[in-house]
Amino acid sequence: MDDIVKQALKKWPNVPHCYDWLALDARGDWYMRDERIQHAGLFPQVKGSRIQHEKLREFIERNYLHDDAGCWFFQNGPQRVYVELEAAPWVWRLAAGAASPTIVSHTGLPAQFERAWLDEKGRLFLATDLGLGVVHTLDMELAADAVEAARWLPTDARFADLPERFSFQLKPKKP
Repeated sequence: MDDIVKQALKKWPNVPHCYDWLALDARGDWYMRDERIQHAGLFPQVKGSRIQHEKLREFIERNYLHDDAGCWFFQNGPQRVYVELEAAPWVWRLAAGAASPTIVSHTGLPAQFERAWLDEKGRLFLATDLGLGVVHTLDMELAADAVEAARWLPTDARFADLPERFSFQLKPKKP
């Protein structure tokens, strides 16, 4: 977490949390969902405005955390902005490695492979030392190579079971 964010939390400790205004899709893109978009439909059918400003994305990603209930959020100064997830808290980008692909999160953090799951839509999820994430669609060829070489052996899973199994919430709810 950025020092400026920590200072803001100390200065204003009781700022209300924000819900439904920020979302992360299965490709690692962030979306702002203002009231008009929220009324237009549910995420991800109606995504909202993709955040393209590089410095804003970097700020969100440096301050992306989760609470004890498995709700992911962006700590925006003193305000906690909860994030709606399309698939998982992490989106994995892969690169060719010596034995297996290297794994890096959408926030730039390196991760170590533990297990793999394939859901009913054909999406590949990887459990890592950081937690569960979905493999970015552009990196499925590298993932397929790891599966074919028996480095990653995915187990079938129902998508609906993954949030409870890995202790995260797709849509944080107001208390």
